[in-house]
Amino acid sequence: MSNQMLKRSTVIVLAVMLGLSVAACGKKGPLEPPTDAGNNYPRTYPAQ
Repeated sequence: MSNQMLKRSTVIVLAVMLGLSVAACGKKGPLEPPTDAGNNYPRTYPAQ
């Protein structure tokens, strides 16, 4: 295997790994705004 081919395959493998690592992060699907049910502030603590 030539040095040129080794460099090319290394770059391709690194690009694929970077693409997969970025694709694995985050939420799948559209973002949803918060509902009024989660807006319970201020509240007394400790919450039972």
